[in-house]
Amino acid sequence: QVQLVESGGGLVQAGGSLRLSCAASGRTFNTYAMGWFRQAPGKEREFVAGISWSGRGTHYADSVRGRFTISRDNAKNTVYLQMNSLKSEDTAVYFCAAGPSVVVRTAPYEYWGQGTQVTVSL
Repeated sequence: QVQLVESGGGLVQAGGSLRLSCAASGRTFNTYAMGWFRQAPGKEREFVAGISWSGRGTHYADSVRGRFTISRDNAKNTVYLQMNSLKSEDTAVYFCAAGPSVVVRTAPYEYWGQGTQVTVSL
């Protein structure tokens, strides 16, 4: 069992930065791939970024590649999402998830956090 708690969301102006954190409980954190997803009002949840259990493999959605960076610290049971050059279209609730591998679909992820709101103003 893994419990995930996101933090770091908030209101930021376009062009600004935020760093999201996802703290995990459970001793098996370092066996899971981790993903960040987001969901805007009226839209489906979409993949943002993912990282392998070791941290050596990462994958990004085209819309955030070059602006966002995913990382993890297995000693701290935490995964991060550094978001730079934020745009208004990045406004959404951001969720972290744990699963067996990095995939863009939501279904294979076994555990989800409650989400943190990111709002980017013009």
